Amino acid sequence: MISFENFAKLDIRVGTIIDACVFDKAIKPAYKLKIDFGNKIGIKYSSAQITDKYCVNELIGKQIVAVVNFPPKQISNFMSEVLVLGTYSDNKVVLIKPDFPVENGDKIG
Repeated sequence: MISFENFAKLDIRVGTIIDACVFDKAIKPAYKLKIDFGNKIGIKYSSAQITDKYCVNELIGKQIVAVVNFPPKQISNFMSEVLVLGTYSDNKVVLIKPDFPVENGDKIG
């Protein structure tokens, strides 16, 4: 169990994927995502292992939920700045997203 104070330290926001491409240098199949989190946070990049359920074309314009205050992580020649959130269903990642369009940068919590 963790305290609410520890949970509150996570900065979880909504963003819109504005670009996606195959991450050829990743060890496991992944995409490089360019995500718009609005004026306050701006554009951030993420590596996401979501190739089993998603094609690059269908990701553009999709709103997602991500943790934006983890330290950046070097993955091969790419710096992943945010952690895109999803659930595991049949050992494949399904992205978490809002039911309705919301503002980029909206805080989850």
